[in-house]
Amino acid sequence: VQLVESGGGLVQAGGSLRLSCAASGFTSDDEYTIGWFRRAPGKEREGVACISSTDGSTKYADSVKGRFTISSDTAKSTVFLQMNSLKPEDTAVYYCAADMTNSLALYGNWYDFRGQGIQVTVSS
Repeated sequence: VQLVESGGGLVQAGGSLRLSCAASGFTSDDEYTIGWFRRAPGKEREGVACISSTDGSTKYADSVKGRFTISSDTAKSTVFLQMNSLKPEDTAVYYCAADMTNSLALYGNWYDFRGQGIQVTVSS
């Protein structure tokens, strides 16, 4: 399984960005959860949002509820994270990861594969 993130960058507070996670290597029988995580300097990793491949169920961290939306395309080959009303505290390296047990959980240790990560910087 390979995961490649794109769409990061620099944005002003209050702005928006959309991150993409291009996934490959899954079989038609696989059931999995794709999650977005972030790590800011000096802080612990935080699970942001995740989506199940089977029924599209989603889960969000309280810190992003109402601002971020996770979705997948119809072919389920790309997962998106739409980030609106961005705040300086959203600044972090964001990466996507795949959990092959399809737990729909935001615990990073449960995920089996992850991408390289991409920087998101929100200026005040």
